[in-house]
Amino acid sequence: MDRTSPDVPEKEMAVLQVLWEQGPATIRRITDVLYPGGSDAHYATVQVLLGRLENKGLVLRDRSGHAHRFSAAVGRDALVQQLVGQRLRSVAEKLCGGMMAPLLTHLVRAETLTAEERQELRNLIDELDESSGKGKDRHQRRR
Repeated sequence: MDRTSPDVPEKEMAVLQVLWEQGPATIRRITDVLYPGGSDAHYATVQVLLGRLENKGLVLRDRSGHAHRFSAAVGRDALVQQLVGQRLRSVAEKLCGGMMAPLLTHLVRAETLTAEERQELRNLIDELDESSGKGKDRHQRRR
């Protein structure tokens, strides 16, 4: 999934959650997990959701057996990281004119961060500065 990929709505994410937790599964199995005692309409809903996810490249379909089996084509962590980035960018566009600093500042101030989390943020900022060439000047000034 790249930067311009479509979003993954909540119901599609629920299908992916089943695939991540249970591994490859048929439509019936996914339906049973999401809608215990579900109806034909629930089965059809899951079928449509799987089709959408397959079109997005997020689900793979194994057609070798009578009942097709579906599996996640992307790992949970990779997708969640991508979606968080997309959604934060969208919020920044809508609320902050595309500027990420006000959004990030609010998130950091609104949450109680552990010492370890604060250090991770410092390390990330240092890495970003160094990769953009800004870190050299700052490190020289510290000395």
